[in-house]
Amino acid sequence: MVLIKTKKEIDFIRESCQIVAEVLQLMKRYAKPGITTIELDKIAEDYILSNNARPAFKGYSQAGSFDFPGSICSSVDDEVVHGIPGNRILNEGEIISIDVGVEKNQYFGDAALTIAIGKISDEKQKLMNSTEKSLYLGIVEANIGNKIGDIAYAIQSEVESNGFSVVRDLCGHGVGKHLHEDPQIPNYGKRGTGTLIKNGMTLAIEPMINLGSFKVYVEDDGWTVKTSDGLPSAHFEHTIAIIDGKAEILTKC
Repeated sequence: MVLIKTKKEIDFIRESCQIVAEVLQLMKRYAKPGITTIELDKIAEDYILSNNARPAFKGYSQAGSFDFPGSICSSVDDEVVHGIPGNRILNEGEIISIDVGVEKNQYFGDAALTIAIGKISDEKQKLMNSTEKSLYLGIVEANIGNKIGDIAYAIQSEVESNGFSVVRDLCGHGVGKHLHEDPQIPNYGKRGTGTLIKNGMTLAIEPMINLGSFKVYVEDDGWTVKTSDGLPSAHFEHTIAIIDGKAEILTKC
């Protein structure tokens, strides 16, 4: 069931989303060669807690795995999403996807971006650029009267035109009262299909795009999703609200 939010509820979600956006800006500042992903996690957690909020990912559970131990997901190169922060040192030339969730006043915000660590290859930069562009093209389609398939089609068209592939096993989602709500928002599909977009919807749109094959697998830790061919992946995400017929980005800093 898709939960339609009131203006007051959207204001609560916006507050959580603002903290998410600020954390991601901190991650862009500190994600440099030589830092570990657990150090980034500590910076993020401290900032979230200082705003009287809670890291939404920490302790999150899913079937078949232990509770997620981090405040961020830190996914490097061929790690698509859900990478667990640890002693991994970031090196020049890598890219890292950082996903952040925040709960404040019982409402959630969720966003992600991919950061270049120092100088990266042209193909990694092109992958990042196309993935981020596809996110904004998808958001443009999030208008009242359109359907979720219109968002999906816009994302797929952009990245596939550049020779990249859309991860099929993962998707965006509703967000607000819960971290994950209906509807699911795939990053591939046909125009005019899926759930009708209405005022009051709050959605997390998040293209996850691979340089090579769309195929992925889950590591033995039960969380980390990796590309099957070992090639890099990029990930960008915003939480949006449908207000007065069109999308407002709530996680924009």
